[in-house]
Amino acid sequence: MPTDAQHAVGLLARTAYGRAATTMRALPFLAFARHIVADARVLLRMPRSCGYHQVCAGSVVAYGADNLSTAGPGESLWTAQVVGRCEAHEPSAAEVERFGPAPRRMDGEPFDPVYLRIEPQFGSVHVTEGPVRTL
Repeated sequence: MPTDAQHAVGLLARTAYGRAATTMRALPFLAFARHIVADARVLLRMPRSCGYHQVCAGSVVAYGADNLSTAGPGESLWTAQVVGRCEAHEPSAAEVERFGPAPRRMDGEPFDPVYLRIEPQFGSVHVTEGPVRTL
């Protein structure tokens, strides 16, 4: 039976984007990222121009994603989160390819990717049971 962290990583592998949460000068900070799962680690691609990587690298972060806007009729809703140390990462060519094409621009500037990895230490998953009504 998988651990909560393994279950969360498995669900994260089903999505492409999520959010990293950490603190910056003792205040909560939330950053979006493109992610892939490789070797039970969550690899992130962020825009260098936003500076998110400087806040996340070297810190403990929570990273989460969900299927709240993509679940089909009758499908359960889920949200998954992992918590672990985040570090700079030099992706292999295969990992870069798995991320897919990067945006051309971010906030009017050329997109310059920076890569990070999270080594999950903890995880949590929440799943609805029964039909969910959408608006």
